[in-house]
Amino acid sequence: MTPEGILLMRFLILLASVDHFDNWDASDAEDRDRHFRDYRGFADAIRACGTMVAGDALQRPENARTLQPGKERVLTDGPIAETVEQLGGFYLIDVPDLDSAVAAAKLLPREYLVEVRPALGITV
Repeated sequence: MTPEGILLMRFLILLASVDHFDNWDASDAEDRDRHFRDYRGFADAIRACGTMVAGDALQRPENARTLQPGKERVLTDGPIAETVEQLGGFYLIDVPDLDSAVAAAKLLPREYLVEVRPALGITV
């Protein structure tokens, strides 16, 4: 709970994009500045109503390794999904509700497909 007595819920926010890495490499200073302003606006919105637990940008998908399901757990190169969109980053946040999480996620750069998913709250 927050000091104000509001129970917070945990959400994972995933950012995916097509050609994110190539587009970023080709972007100019103005476009990069806009991205960082958007990220700061998102972070400020989270701080205003909850907590940023973690967040980071991810390396290129070709640097990923995936353990396949099954008894042998075969290791393959690359990401889980063989899709055009690839994950570029994530945030783990604690906010009062889904509406707060979605409102903050709308502040992220418009180039991303953004998924907001509630966590179950299971700890190990």
